[in-house]
Amino acid sequence: MNIAVLGLGHLGSVTAACLATLGHRVVAIDFDEAGVADLSKGVAPIFEPGLEELVKGGLSSGNLRFSATVNDAKDIDVLWVAYDTPVNGDTADPDFVIGQIERALLGISRDVLVLVSSQLPVGSVRRLEHAEALNDGAPPRKFAYSPENLRLGSAVGDFLRPKRIVVGVRSSPDRQLLHGLLSSITDSIEWMSVESAEMTKHAVNAFLAASVAFANEIASICESVGADAREVERGLRTENRIGPRAYLSPGAAFAGGTLARDVAFLNRTAREHGVTTPLLSSVLLSNDRHRHWVQRKLREVFVDLSGTTVAVWGLTYKPGTDTLRRSPSVELCDWMLREGATIHVYDPIVKTLPEHWCDAVKCYEDPIAAVHGAHALVVATESPIYRAISTDQLIQCSPRLVVLDANRVLANVAATDGRIKYFAVGMPLRDP
Repeated sequence: MNIAVLGLGHLGSVTAACLATLGHRVVAIDFDEAGVADLSKGVAPIFEPGLEELVKGGLSSGNLRFSATVNDAKDIDVLWVAYDTPVNGDTADPDFVIGQIERALLGISRDVLVLVSSQLPVGSVRRLEHAEALNDGAPPRKFAYSPENLRLGSAVGDFLRPKRIVVGVRSSPDRQLLHGLLSSITDSIEWMSVESAEMTKHAVNAFLAASVAFANEIASICESVGADAREVERGLRTENRIGPRAYLSPGAAFAGGTLARDVAFLNRTAREHGVTTPLLSSVLLSNDRHRHWVQRKLREVFVDLSGTTVAVWGLTYKPGTDTLRRSPSVELCDWMLREGATIHVYDPIVKTLPEHWCDAVKCYEDPIAAVHGAHALVVATESPIYRAISTDQLIQCSPRLVVLDANRVLANVAATDGRIKYFAVGMPLRDP
């Protein structure tokens, strides 16, 4: 099939590269000429395992090419919109994506089916269908919606081997066309209306967000009463009405913007329609409170961070990627700098620190080296590298080390060792 992918950030570059490797003929378009130039050389816009290899393979096979103009999108069957929706705070900016779609369609003279996967608020497709700019003498536009479901660090596998794909369409011919495209990825396709597909993405993310907030609130109570939240989690998962794959692990607050974005979408939509949603309205409040778990523990132990050295393992939003955008670890370091702490950091992928840190933060190429002389260690991401480090190694670096490990990455080696004061979300304190 001939496909144009519009938008070449994380979502778009993965979508284009994966479609090309499946044998489709793909022209990938973005109005950012510098980004297009890099991708044309095989350089991906973000580190994602396997992505650059697929980009280079698509270029080599001729199935994939990149362009900064829609003039190269001739004879296409589908325009697949895959912009990453910009986020400011917890609020997304759908107007940017809508504007890019309109700009592209004004340059495409033929009638094409527009498949939108960018994360947009419910009602966005209808807004496009009624956009004056797109209906002024232009051929009629057909729209469908399929919400993206790609996780940083595993996006290539998520695209090529999805559990299912949700697709909202307006007509049987649109469904038939998209079935021919998407059946090359999976035979598990959930067909529904466009608005239902838009709402499904919001509902999934809001459910996951509420689950995280619930698990962490339970964990906070566990810490206070001497219960272990991981044991409670096991009790929940073995309850038939809940199930073993429920999103119930106690740990760090959710971050990155995706879950918060959809909760905010739903809250705003509810207000606009006069619907009261006390549960959804409290999710972000609960999560924001939990985001400061490490800060509260540091305050409990040290009171004053001035003169304290803290090692931080992991800077990225999540392991397996190099993005620092909306990283809780970076936000934590910013706070500790304001409090007067000295900070040592290690990340297995990130080598360039945020510019605003200047020389205030020292970066190490080895996790153990970062701990030398530190009073506390914060395990901020769940990289498997850390699990191979022993308690003895940590003690040799700092005999009175305090470990703050929200997700229990070091629990098997440090939680029961009496030489270390170890804190984890939902774990009762065991003094060394």
